[in-house]
Amino acid sequence: MDYRHLGASGLKVPLLSFGAGTFGGSGPLFGAWGQTDADEARRLVDICLEAGVNLFDTADVYSNGASEEVLGAAIKGRRGDVLISTKTSLPMGDGPNDSGSSRLRLIRAVEDALRRLNTDYIDLLQLHAFDAGTPIEEVLSTLDGLVRSGKVRYVGASNFAGWELMKSLALAEARGYPRHVAHQVYYSLVGRDYEWELMPLARDQGVGALVWSPLGWGRLTGKIRRGQPLPAGSRLHTTAAFGPPVDDEKLFDIVEVLDAIAEETGRTVPQVAINWLLRRPTVSSVIIGARNEEQLRQNLGAVGWALSAEQVARLDAVSAMTAPYPYFPYHRQEGFARLNPPIV
Repeated sequence: MDYRHLGASGLKVPLLSFGAGTFGGSGPLFGAWGQTDADEARRLVDICLEAGVNLFDTADVYSNGASEEVLGAAIKGRRGDVLISTKTSLPMGDGPNDSGSSRLRLIRAVEDALRRLNTDYIDLLQLHAFDAGTPIEEVLSTLDGLVRSGKVRYVGASNFAGWELMKSLALAEARGYPRHVAHQVYYSLVGRDYEWELMPLARDQGVGALVWSPLGWGRLTGKIRRGQPLPAGSRLHTTAAFGPPVDDEKLFDIVEVLDAIAEETGRTVPQVAINWLLRRPTVSSVIIGARNEEQLRQNLGAVGWALSAEQVARLDAVSAMTAPYPYFPYHRQEGFARLNPPIV
């Protein structure tokens, strides 16, 4: 396993990290991904560490805290060998202070996460969503206090809009608060919106991308083909509604190119899709998930080899999206392109 710096920070993270969203298995949405218990989780953590994957990502809202509890049990006795990333800000109850990023909420959320994870520090704490109701100064000063106390090592964001992330970075710079070193984002061959604004921002500001759902909400698992029904037991029926829509014909075109390249390389469709992401600018780590050992080992096969330039070009072309305003002039007019060259 190779490692990269997380953005402009000194922290090195593996190319692949493990998403513990399948741990626990309770709750209406974030508990529906899997039901991995502590014993199963311990085996998955063993396999990850053997492969050099030492970053484990979770969130308080995953299975209503159970994901953190199971992860904490799975890493017991080897805390020094792993990096823990968790997230907070989404609702954990119906009370007025059970969501958001206020000082009260963040301090309480960190204390609860430390207890569930059975640790005394969090390597990376990410805000799971932007809280427009709390002043950014309050958010950042609270994060600063958590870092100074030793309870948090690094801070990041997840699912922020460009202006939300940039405003946070600018105020942190002005006040001397810890800057967001990571942005956990959705990015895949069927969802390249990250490239228009967030990727240039990340490159300019030194923010590393932690990619979630690299297989496009299950669309790039290799089980979906043009003219074929979804396989029995597929979770796509229930998960597709939670992700950005994808045109069926566009999806089938991408899958057919993935199929061809998988055959050329002797790899699987998911491995090719993840390998493509690892070549993209600003990507520090791709978060892979697995409900069982077989899925995990297959996803781990996405590293240790490289797509050819010609194969990358084919994937780039078939997955290309029409840039929204005001980004499309940069791709269509020479004058704009000179001032704003594309990121490659």
